[in-house]
Amino acid sequence: MAAEAKIRALVVDDEAPARARIRQLLQTEPDCEIVGECANGRQAVDSIQREKPDMVFLDVQMPRLNGLRVCEAAAATGVQMPLIIFVTAYDEYALKAFELHAIDYLLKPFDRARFQKALEHVREQLRRVKGAAIDPRLSALLEDLRTGSKNADRLVFKQNGRVIFVHRDAIDWIEADGNYVRMQAGKDSHYLRETLSGLETQLPAEKFMRISRSTIVNLDRVKELQRLFYGDYVVVLQNGSRLNMSRNYRERLDALLERTR
Repeated sequence: MAAEAKIRALVVDDEAPARARIRQLLQTEPDCEIVGECANGRQAVDSIQREKPDMVFLDVQMPRLNGLRVCEAAAATGVQMPLIIFVTAYDEYALKAFELHAIDYLLKPFDRARFQKALEHVREQLRRVKGAAIDPRLSALLEDLRTGSKNADRLVFKQNGRVIFVHRDAIDWIEADGNYVRMQAGKDSHYLRETLSGLETQLPAEKFMRISRSTIVNLDRVKELQRLFYGDYVVVLQNGSRLNMSRNYRERLDALLERTR
């Protein structure tokens, strides 16, 4: 039986002692391996693209390109973003870090127990979306369906060692959830390690529309719009769910709703 794949970690900090500390702690974790170390933000963006790590220990305070900008720059390249653990001596960055969907936040100096707690958050998140090995024939089928036509009537993906088939008509909405997307289909929630933009390309534009940077909705599920302050809206679905819509998307939604009537 093949050994289970290790969690691939990238360490980014402009201070060598800080990188050494994280490296020392990671080396005692048998399910982790270090795929690279970076001393600045530009190196970090390049390494995220090249190495495609599962997680990054990312210093917030670095010259020129800080940790927050690294996330923005890496995401702009279209690469699948890893799980981010921000590391800094300044807790004022915590709120901004979590707005960027960091999986955790380590405040220097941190001890082994706190470090291992952050690692457990990573493991838990990876367990939600990573499954055991799948038969190559099923993997081939999965890839064919993922890259197939928007006119196909279902999405197919791996989840917890299974191949899941979801009819597009069953989808209520899809939203970004950290480094993953959450697909809500009735009472079922599915978590995929996929970008929202990537998933959007697999959906027919006449039925599914992005209503904010982080949410796509099935237009057949929309019941009404309720106006909020500053031009934003709440999209109310037939099942009572309420989703926030940015005012920048209102005109597109109005036009599409007219076409579906």
